[in-house]
Amino acid sequence: MSENATNKRRYDASKRRDQAASTRIRIIDAAAAAFLERGYAGATIPVIAARAGVAVETVYRSASGKAGLLAAAVQAALAGGAERAETPVEERVGIRRVIEETDPARQLAAYAATQPGVWSRVGPLLRVLDAAAGTDAVLVELQQSLSNQRLLGMRRFAGLLADQGALRPGLTVIRAADQLWTICAQANYDALVTGCGWSHQEYRDWLERMLVAALLADG
Repeated sequence: MSENATNKRRYDASKRRDQAASTRIRIIDAAAAAFLERGYAGATIPVIAARAGVAVETVYRSASGKAGLLAAAVQAALAGGAERAETPVEERVGIRRVIEETDPARQLAAYAATQPGVWSRVGPLLRVLDAAAGTDAVLVELQQSLSNQRLLGMRRFAGLLADQGALRPGLTVIRAADQLWTICAQANYDALVTGCGWSHQEYRDWLERMLVAALLADG
């Protein structure tokens, strides 16, 4: 086989992968929009396919059913876009800023700064999930998986603070993670921002104050 033929085959394979990735992003974006507009039941696979401009069979191949599409849409919202969803959490810009910061109070401030954007993006999709979960065991499993994912993230963060000797005396990693989990919960964003009309800046500042006071030795 000639070198030109080998190079062409490699190029073609790379181009196909790029096209497949681009198609999947369109499908996930279309699914997210359909879920938000129509709810879980109304966002049928044909509706999603039409929005994405692809065949129904292409949508079926892109995820494990409609629940898989909702899961993918949630992960894309968490990451700040479907094109970033495959990036490990620790490598995303906002979380890298938290990890690389050496001052614990500034670490908590950096983490608080990520939360308004996260909840504004993912909260509406989670409400779709919550509304539909009572009728579908697969969606209940998805709820639990997302909950576990978030809790594990909180425990990693609490462990990072503990390794720095930053936690207040007597506060274990598990209890610190519990407080991170609770203070940064979607319910607080919904109550303060959606319910009370707080700005994202006010919410972020409140989170920072609460986290510093609850967790740090000199809080």
